[in-house]
Amino acid sequence: MKKLKLFVTTLAATVLLSGCIMGNDTIITVNNDKITKAQYEKAFDAAAGGSMFTQMGIDLKKDPDSFLHLMLKDRVINELTIKTLLDQEVKKRHIKVTNDDVNNEIKSIIDKIGSKEKFNEILKQNGVSNAQLKKDLTDEIKIRKLVDSLSVVAVGDSEAKKFYDQNKEKFQYPDTVRASHILISANPEELKAKLNASDDSKKMSEDEVAKKVQEQMDAQKAKAEKLLAEVKKDKSQFAKIAKENSDDTVSAKEGGDLGYFGAEEMVSPFSKAAFAMKPNTISEVVQTPYGFHIIMVTDRKKAGTEPFDKVKGEIKAYLENQEKVKVLQQFVETLKKNAKIVYNDPSYNPEEIQKKLKEQAKNNPALMDSQKSAKE
Repeated sequence: MKKLKLFVTTLAATVLLSGCIMGNDTIITVNNDKITKAQYEKAFDAAAGGSMFTQMGIDLKKDPDSFLHLMLKDRVINELTIKTLLDQEVKKRHIKVTNDDVNNEIKSIIDKIGSKEKFNEILKQNGVSNAQLKKDLTDEIKIRKLVDSLSVVAVGDSEAKKFYDQNKEKFQYPDTVRASHILISANPEELKAKLNASDDSKKMSEDEVAKKVQEQMDAQKAKAEKLLAEVKKDKSQFAKIAKENSDDTVSAKEGGDLGYFGAEEMVSPFSKAAFAMKPNTISEVVQTPYGFHIIMVTDRKKAGTEPFDKVKGEIKAYLENQEKVKVLQQFVETLKKNAKIVYNDPSYNPEEIQKKLKEQAKNNPALMDSQKSAKE
């Protein structure tokens, strides 16, 4: 069910921002609760840091009157306002989140991922600390409990079957293989960069650096060839050898097991080799940008469609989540209509920001199109 991404998170993913109130420079008051400039700047920095524009090297903070800056400012103000309103409602309804609630959520995530090691590796790759994760989950569970207190959402078998019948393409899966691998890391560009960063590089010419890189590549390949000879002698030792030698530390803990994957999920040389193999066979050494791989295919599955009974639970969870999002969105709109919101600093008033955006868009209609696309 690759195309149907099921998330338990609701609107909380976009409305709950981290950050406590810092300083006394109030820019917005929501039902007597203050949103400070420091709180806004922290939220803005977090949003800007994860945007595609920052990844493209565009500094969104450089020009406060730029179209992109104003768009993000408008979004952040809206999210902070919604967060404040929801926090007030959570407090009003005496909604609490216990340590058990958070720990059970973490356990559920680990079960879906497959192991605690993979879970920790994903956190590390995304720069998320355990403390931040627990805070984010606490906020998310609060909102989930709030939604549950507003409406009981339940999806029956007939609704799930209707969705399944109307969206069969979402439950199709391609040809897949299950494989394990042993990786011996070797990337010439990375090796060259390390050499150039060392003191020894000052004494070497470019040709000498290139020669040194090739020597290291050859050494890594030789190591892979040696390991290949070992696993070919006794396939039953593949997992043990992977655990002891593979540079892919995540899969190494699982004996090199990568699970099932489609051809598009791996780099081309790896996929070509794996999909050309029969179960219980071992490849020759395969080179990719990551280094040298020894692949053992353990199973294959032909393309097909997941049966309804297998995905029924996922569909119900997905449809229920969709309904909960609607419930929360409607509730947020009601809260906003009934709230007393004062923009202590007029420059943070959404109406003023929208005026500036429209003025800029008059001279460049493409800007308005980009604004509409961003909102959608």
